[in-house]
Amino acid sequence: MLPAIILVEPQLAENIGTAARAMANFGLRELRLVNPRETFPSEKARAAASGADDVIDAAKVFATTEEAIADLGFVLATTARVRELAMEVAGPRRAAAQLRELCEEGKATGVLFGRERSGLTNDELSLADALVTLPVDPAHASLNVAQAVLIIAYEWRRSGLVHESEGLPFAGPDAAHVAPKEDLLRLFEHLEGSLDAAGFFRPPEKRPHTVRSLRILLQRARLTEQEVRMLRGVIAALEARPTRPIRSRSEAGDAPATPGKKPA
Repeated sequence: MLPAIILVEPQLAENIGTAARAMANFGLRELRLVNPRETFPSEKARAAASGADDVIDAAKVFATTEEAIADLGFVLATTARVRELAMEVAGPRRAAAQLRELCEEGKATGVLFGRERSGLTNDELSLADALVTLPVDPAHASLNVAQAVLIIAYEWRRSGLVHESEGLPFAGPDAAHVAPKEDLLRLFEHLEGSLDAAGFFRPPEKRPHTVRSLRILLQRARLTEQEVRMLRGVIAALEARPTRPIRSRSEAGDAPATPGKKPA
């Protein structure tokens, strides 16, 4: 199950649309509207949703907040202001984890968001099981409703990941594409030989320390095979070599190079 997002008396259709877009960004689909000021469905809301048509099309309109939450077993209410209510208060991460746990148990849940200008009333807040507030700068505590929805939706999405990288749409090079050590050893040999020829290592007694630093730097970059080939081509060009260096030990047909010798 997924938590419902409930907007109480939203004033602008564009805010409904951008809230729907934020929901879709992070996998939420159920949007409920309580007495929106502008007629809904709305083409302005659809345009602002930027492709989240499934959220807009499935949105339900209710006359009162009570009606909008009647079928839910657990409700969170968002607020940016201190309220004199004896209620549990959570940050967005803990609130999302609580929602995740309840949804996995099969309980219907929802999050209330208030009006753009004034938020939720105390009476509306008292309908919720707990309050959610954000760690904002107290001098600028008010958020646009879509921004608030985005933060809660993001934390919801994040709560379902063991590692944050699981949910990323793309990643850097994986271990399978990192160059093998034999290619790195040849790069070290080639670079160090070229630097020796250019008189780079001065004074000579500092050579071992500089060589170690260069090797650590290159290994920290987790170079791919293609990147190693490119760097060796760069070194060869700086040496004004007529041809590019061999690519790997297998192409060379011999054992790994011994560091300190000049490249073949």
